Amino acid sequence: MGIIFRRTWKLGPLRLNFTQGGFSSWSLKIGRWSWNSRARAHRVDLPGPFSWKQDKR
Repeated sequence: MGIIFRRTWKLGPLRLNFTQGGFSSWSLKIGRWSWNSRARAHRVDLPGPFSWKQDKR
């Protein structure tokens, strides 16, 4: 198993994700709701360790 480089910059509700190769994706998180540009999926955090995810169509 190798070492993986990953870095996230948080700019308010906007998050920029970087890997060793450079820019990877961006996400938007407002309260319990979030959206990721790479997965193109909506996610809602539920109470406890649960979450709901709607994949791209």
